[in-house]
Amino acid sequence: MIGPMLAEAVSALSANRLRSGLTMLGMIIGVAAVILMLSIGSGVQQQVSTSIAALGSNLLIVNSGAARTGGGFSQGAGSRPTLTIDDADAIAKLPQVVAAAPQNSFPAQVVAGPINWATNVTTSTPAWFVVQGWFPEEGRAFSAMEERQAARVAVIGQTTARELFGASDPLGQMIRVRGVSFRVIGILPIRGQGIGGVDRDDVVVLPLTSALRLVQGGGAFRRFVRTISVSVETPEAMPATEQAITDLLRRRHGLSQRQENDFSITNLTAVGQTFEETTGAISLLLGAIGGISLVVGGIGIMNIMLVSVTERTREIGIRMAIGAPRAAVRLQFLLEALMLSLVGCLAGVLIGTGLSILVSGFLPFPTVISPLSVVMAFAISAAIGIFFGWWPATRAARLSPIEALRS
Repeated sequence: MIGPMLAEAVSALSANRLRSGLTMLGMIIGVAAVILMLSIGSGVQQQVSTSIAALGSNLLIVNSGAARTGGGFSQGAGSRPTLTIDDADAIAKLPQVVAAAPQNSFPAQVVAGPINWATNVTTSTPAWFVVQGWFPEEGRAFSAMEERQAARVAVIGQTTARELFGASDPLGQMIRVRGVSFRVIGILPIRGQGIGGVDRDDVVVLPLTSALRLVQGGGAFRRFVRTISVSVETPEAMPATEQAITDLLRRRHGLSQRQENDFSITNLTAVGQTFEETTGAISLLLGAIGGISLVVGGIGIMNIMLVSVTERTREIGIRMAIGAPRAAVRLQFLLEALMLSLVGCLAGVLIGTGLSILVSGFLPFPTVISPLSVVMAFAISAAIGIFFGWWPATRAARLSPIEALRS
C-alpha cells in the first residue's frame, strides 16, 4: 500500500516541478543555515577547548599586583613586582599542587649566526614543563641544577627552530638573547595556535636564574617574577587550592585584613568553561535563527498542500467513491508533504556541508560538522513535514465524496 502511494506522491510532485522546487527552497535554506551555523559554533568551541588545554591541565595563574599611575589608573596585572621565586616554592608545597612554576616573559630578538628572529622569551624553572605538560620531543629540558647554576642553555619551539636554523639540526647550536649566548639543548613538539591566534611554537625557554642574572639584570628585584603557574591534581580541587594560595600569599606578603590582595589568581579551567558555555549559547542562537527558516519552509509546504488539495478535489472524490478510506487519503497527502520536507532537508544538508567546508578555508579554525546536527536536521524536517502537512491532509480526508465530485 505504501509503495503505490509513494509512487503517486512522486508523480504528483513531479507534475509541478517548479512549484515543488520553490516550496522546498525554504527547507533547503533553513537546513543549510542550521548545519553551517552549528558547524561554525562547534569549531569555535573546539578551538577554545584546544587552546585552554594547551595552556596546561587544571591550571591556576597567579599574577603580580597592578601598578597605578599618579591619576590612579591601573597599568594591569603583573606591572608591579610582588611575587617571588620563594612564593612559588611555598605554593608547590601545598596539598593538591602538582607543580608551581615562577615565570617571566618578554619579547626579544634572538640571533643565530647571521639570522635574527623576533620571538617571545619565557624564563622559568623545570617545573614549567610539568605545569604546561609540554616536554621536548628532541633533546631534553634543562635540569634544576642547571637552573640554580644559571647555565646558559635553552629550549626552543618549532617555529623558532625553523626560522633560525631552517633545515639544520638546532641541537647543540648557539643562540644569542640580548647579547648573551645560550646553547640549544631541546626542541618542543608542535603545540599550535593559542587564544587570539598566538603561535605557541614561537618561543624560547630559558632557565629563570640565567635570565635574571644575565639577560634581565641583577639587583634587588632579581628574585621577583610576574606570574606563577600552578598545576592542580584534579578539577575538583581547584577552588580549595585557589583559596589556599590566596591565604598563603596574604600571610607571606604581610597583608592585613583591610588590605587588598597585591596579586590576582585566574582559574583557566573556569575561564575555559565560561568560553565554552558562551560559544555554546551563541551556537544555539545561530541554530535558532536558522530554525526560523525551517518554520517558514514548513508554512510554505502547508500552503502548497492546501492548494494541491483544492486542485485535486475531484480526484479525491473519485478515490472515495470507489472505496478509498479517509485514512488512505490523509496518508497520501501526508506522504507528499513529508517527501517535500525530506528532499529539501537532504539538499540543505549537502549545501550546508559544502558551505561549512568552504567557509573553513577562510576562518582561523576548522569548522566541525556534527553527525548529531545532521540527524537532528532530518528529524526536525520530518516533524515539520508531518506537522504542517497534517491540516491539508485532514482537510482532504474530510471532503464529502459527492461534493468533491460535483466540483
